[in-house]
Amino acid sequence: MTTGALAETQSIARPRDLQVLVPALLAAIACLAALFHQEIAAAVTVWLGSTAYNHCFFVLPIAAWLAWDRRPAARGLAARPTPWPALAILPLGLCWFAAERTGVMEGRQFAFVLMVQALLVALLGWRLARVFAGPIAYLVFLVPFGGFLTHPLQLFTARFVDVGLTIIGIPHVVTNLLIEIPEGSFFIAEACAGLRFLIAAIAFGALYVLLLYRSPGRRIAFLVACAVVPVFANGLRALGIVMLGHALGSAQAAEADHIIYGWGFFSVVILLLTAAGLPFREDAGPRAPALPPSAWQEGPRRAAAAGIAACIVLLAALGPAASAALVRTPGVSLPALPAFAAPAGCRQIDRTPAATFECGLLRVSPRYIVLSSRAGGSALKAALYAATGEQRLEDATAGTIRVEGTPPRVWRLVQSPAPPRLIATLLLADGRSEIGGAVRERLAFAWNGIAAPPAPIVLAAVNAEPATTPSAGPDAVGWTPDEAAQAERILEGFLAAQADGLAALARATGPHR
Repeated sequence: MTTGALAETQSIARPRDLQVLVPALLAAIACLAALFHQEIAAAVTVWLGSTAYNHCFFVLPIAAWLAWDRRPAARGLAARPTPWPALAILPLGLCWFAAERTGVMEGRQFAFVLMVQALLVALLGWRLARVFAGPIAYLVFLVPFGGFLTHPLQLFTARFVDVGLTIIGIPHVVTNLLIEIPEGSFFIAEACAGLRFLIAAIAFGALYVLLLYRSPGRRIAFLVACAVVPVFANGLRALGIVMLGHALGSAQAAEADHIIYGWGFFSVVILLLTAAGLPFREDAGPRAPALPPSAWQEGPRRAAAAGIAACIVLLAALGPAASAALVRTPGVSLPALPAFAAPAGCRQIDRTPAATFECGLLRVSPRYIVLSSRAGGSALKAALYAATGEQRLEDATAGTIRVEGTPPRVWRLVQSPAPPRLIATLLLADGRSEIGGAVRERLAFAWNGIAAPPAPIVLAAVNAEPATTPSAGPDAVGWTPDEAAQAERILEGFLAAQADGLAALARATGPHR
């Protein structure tokens, strides 16, 4: 057989290798999706609810198109399933378990996506997986990561505007995230932090370098530009809006369409990045040479693919199985929960277990949520978000409120300006009171949930809303600054009145050795 005829036979026969892998691949992905359905559901919820991650819906189609575009480079390469990538499932499962115990959903999602990538590499084999490395790596953008950067980006933007106004000579005062000029005030909200621009730019940059560049150096340089340029560009955008308010004589007029301005400005930045990267594009590398037919026949190849896929699924199931076993561990019983006390100036307006109090301009609704320390950080975080509802509140901010007493306790405080609402939460675990958010507290909670007896933990949540609907209607912005300060003082007084009940709960949730 001539060389040309051999290459033609391979171009027809080798795609059958992928057909052999498809049943095992689809079955394994379906099993992994069933094991980690919570991670998938949480990711899709973020994609739908946050404009910073709407682009994630395009990740799978883009990865599929990139794989299709690389078909010529894969011609002549045989799929050789290899078991070695399956070994990566063990450390990935350990990372998933640690993220589940500490309540880091992004860590759980990264572990799941990396397991799928390991599955693809194991079934394709090293040579074929190298050809499709770009599409496989692009799957990491399915994870809605980067939310922790929001506050640092807000601070950077405020500082950038501060320096810019100083250079230009516009009189101003900057207090944390509030920028005041003679024409009005500007607040660097979460939506103005530039996170959506940054994440979208990095996803675009990854696609760009996979299409135009071949050398690692050029790819890294362009990705760094996609991570740095949008941050400074967002600072320029915010500075421009403040300057526009100064020129128009009205901060409100400048802010009217600032979101539209932002997307327009971002589009210009992406076009400039694209134009700047074009002169450095590289042509495609040489096509992989055709290989002689593989001696590994279809039957053994199919069996190897099925065996490797089954092994990966079993190893991936160890983490969820260990977490489920911990949750099912019998816990220590908790005595009856103490009733909430009504401080001076408050009256209880119902007698149900979930008591409601009227305290001046506030209607206060406190409650306890009891969990087992075996539940894990993910269950604690879900309970915290369910109690505060902060994921559904626009422009909600989280901070702390210190309540003096014996001992003084620091509560986590979530504030929503529209509708006006204050939600204070306190975690009682292992005889101590925590706010339930710091990394140290999460790590201690995760360790106690594994090594210590399954003592109960209690999440105290106190919700405070206006006692009457604003006269302007349900869509009206509620409290004035003075009313907001008064509401916080009333809430602090209510929390201080619960000192005896919290002390009893601290003893009940203390160490059970």
